[in-house]
Amino acid sequence: MRVLVIAEGVLARAGLAALLADVAEVDVAGQIAPAGGLSDDLETHHPDAVVFDLGYDPARWTVALSTLTTPALLLLPDTASAYSVAAAVPNGLPLALLLREGDPRRLAYALSALDAGLTTLDPILADALLPSGANDDTPVEKLTPREAEVLQLMAAGLTNKAIGLRLEISANTVKYHVNTILSKLGAQSRTEAVVRGSRLGLVML
Repeated sequence: MRVLVIAEGVLARAGLAALLADVAEVDVAGQIAPAGGLSDDLETHHPDAVVFDLGYDPARWTVALSTLTTPALLLLPDTASAYSVAAAVPNGLPLALLLREGDPRRLAYALSALDAGLTTLDPILADALLPSGANDDTPVEKLTPREAEVLQLMAAGLTNKAIGLRLEISANTVKYHVNTILSKLGAQSRTEAVVRGSRLGLVML
């Protein structure tokens, strides 16, 4: 798995590269500082995933995040930035969100999940991504078997079109199911639906 390391500071990049060097089947394809957009760097290095240390002010990099075209592992400084960061990443990309000061062993697990096309979240960040006041003990309307399938594929990072192809249904039908899932789970976005679904045992991240 080819990984592109992105961080503002030289020491941060070197530290991440050193950690990743110990992860089996991971090859650091390059180390770069973030810029306004990442399209050129992604085209140059052809990574299978990026590991992006967002530093202590993630809001500075929302434009760069919006240009991602490859699965991403993002390192956040705190829970406050989790929602805005997740919202900046294009829909459909497998995404991993971890805390910068978290257990470095999570990097290997998160990259393995990304390689499988899955979304993974630090448990602390999962709490932050739930809507304010959301309670996992609050009863939710049961999902139909088809809705459960759609939710699982949402967790895998698939777009509506890709879900439709996988399930052999139209994108419009998928959109209907997604909206129903959001309503039943009391979620405002796909990310919130996946997070709440995982905490309710409806989907594995």
